[in-house]
Amino acid sequence: MAALIAGAAAIATSALFVKVSETGPVATGFWRVALALPFLWAWSLFQQRGEHFRSYARDRRLLLAAGLFFAGDLAVWHWSIVLTSVANATLLANLAPIFVTLAAWVLFRKRPSALFVVGMGTALAGMVLLIGGEIRPRGSALLGDFLGVVTAMFYAAYMLAVTGLRSRVATSSVMAWSGLFTAAALLPIALVSGEQMLPDTTTGWLKLAGLALIAQVAGQSLIAYAMAHLPATFSSVGLLAQPVLAAIYAWMLLGETLGPIAILGGIVVLAGIRIAQKAELGAKGSGAPGPPPA
Repeated sequence: MAALIAGAAAIATSALFVKVSETGPVATGFWRVALALPFLWAWSLFQQRGEHFRSYARDRRLLLAAGLFFAGDLAVWHWSIVLTSVANATLLANLAPIFVTLAAWVLFRKRPSALFVVGMGTALAGMVLLIGGEIRPRGSALLGDFLGVVTAMFYAAYMLAVTGLRSRVATSSVMAWSGLFTAAALLPIALVSGEQMLPDTTTGWLKLAGLALIAQVAGQSLIAYAMAHLPATFSSVGLLAQPVLAAIYAWMLLGETLGPIAILGGIVVLAGIRIAQKAELGAKGSGAPGPPPA
């Protein structure tokens, strides 16, 4: 339980680091993964040894897909954070579990339960309140909110790819190989877009290192450990603390505030996600939830 709480708290800092980064949004995503890769590869090679490379030979296409989907997730989400509030970007990205079930319905004809439909409707109603409850000019912020929803779609695709790998490939190998493909995809995108690739100050490099070590390495690893030792239902509830903590961090450190309608919308979104997760966990029995949005 301590690992789950610490992991959620660590991942919740990622939006803050992006908000204050001295590099562009996509470049920040590249450095987040690239600086974490040595630690992820050391972890995988130490834990898996020869199996690390056998996993790649056996499942390279799915590992590549996971890396590319995660690249899309980071690129779009980081732009969302820049354009809208940390709370909105993080809450909307957490709609991913709903898109996972919708994708399973479309692709695999797995019909969702009535309880899931209730949860989805609740989350969508909360999203309308969240986006419409901001007392500020919309413009780019509305685009940022839209990109938050697109982020959830990319992360849903990533979760489906990881689910396909989970029974055959260790978590450490998934993170190491998919992270390599993510960095390889983000680098040319950042270069072509003309974003600032390098921070101007030592503090800027420290922010990127903090993003990589706290959010990518520590946060993901702690949650992966916790999910292996806790009931799936408890883990899924605990991970909903992540967007709440991100909003609290943004309020305390960045001065971002939400109006009462937006706060109500955020609560309704979380309730809808939880109902949808409960429906899916009930359908799967003891199946573990997917990895949290980073």
